[in-house]
Amino acid sequence: MSKLLFRLRHVPEDEAEDVRALLEQNSIEFFETFAGNWGISLPALWLRDDAQFAQARQLIEVYQEQRRVRMQNEYAQQRMRGEVKTIWHSFIENPLRFLLYMSLAALVLFFSVQVFLNF
Repeated sequence: MSKLLFRLRHVPEDEAEDVRALLEQNSIEFFETFAGNWGISLPALWLRDDAQFAQARQLIEVYQEQRRVRMQNEYAQQRMRGEVKTIWHSFIENPLRFLLYMSLAALVLFFSVQVFLNF
């Protein structure tokens, strides 16, 4: 019977590709389900053979730990170089769009709180 191995919702495409390649390199049989046209189904990788679950989970956990360390190091390097995008960078890139979004957020907040203030 099939067993859920790895959910793909909100997973970056490069990570999903790496996990697929990792499973293929280790001869672990799997199949993939997609979110469907409306995005309500479960996109995931499933194992065909339950006996391979422990090995597959171990491989994925090791990969994810290595990826976490690599991403943290990349972020730290970008931060040291000043390449991390901040709110100030968003404002400088496109001030009109930034002000429009902030105005919309303030408008939503105003209407949300207005109900309680007039009670």
